[in-house]
Amino acid sequence: MPIVSRTELITGAIEGKVVSFPTDTVPALAALPPLSDLIFLAKKRSQDKPLILMGASVKDLWPYVMGTCEQLEIWQQIAQEYLPGALTLVLPASGLVPRSMNPTDPTTIGIRVPQHQIAQMILAKTGPLATTSANLSGEPALLSMSAIAQTFPDVLTLNDEEKFQPASGLPSTVVKWTSQGWEVLRQGQITLTNL
Repeated sequence: MPIVSRTELITGAIEGKVVSFPTDTVPALAALPPLSDLIFLAKKRSQDKPLILMGASVKDLWPYVMGTCEQLEIWQQIAQEYLPGALTLVLPASGLVPRSMNPTDPTTIGIRVPQHQIAQMILAKTGPLATTSANLSGEPALLSMSAIAQTFPDVLTLNDEEKFQPASGLPSTVVKWTSQGWEVLRQGQITLTNL
């Protein structure tokens, strides 16, 4: 049960280990994007469920997507209005996104910036990370760091003494950009009014 400090967690992530930390929705399992396979293995997760690229700011995530100037303008307007927050934007992936993050459709990537101070501080040091909820595949999301440490003994888990902002426990809303505009893939705690 490797419960670690924030500094140890950041160092571990940069060194290529799977880590877990709180976000504004549910705690995340995270790893460097090229090591996405480690998350699938830890969760026993099917490869048809893509991971999300989480960053400290939207600016950190734009290099991982590609589109026309007009599309980027639309995406940036949505991001400016709702991020940081519980919204995941599924956009066309650039060549920087490893295929292992979305094995069944490597042409797209979900990006998100959590509205959570500790998560943002970690991501600012590590750079964008491949993430997913901290739970075994098919089971409910684990909401406490101690439960995560017990379930995932090889994952570096942030210690419970940190002053956590409470997570909502609700998943992010997921919207995908299509040729017809935005499509809601999962309705979470944010409702977009201007799609």
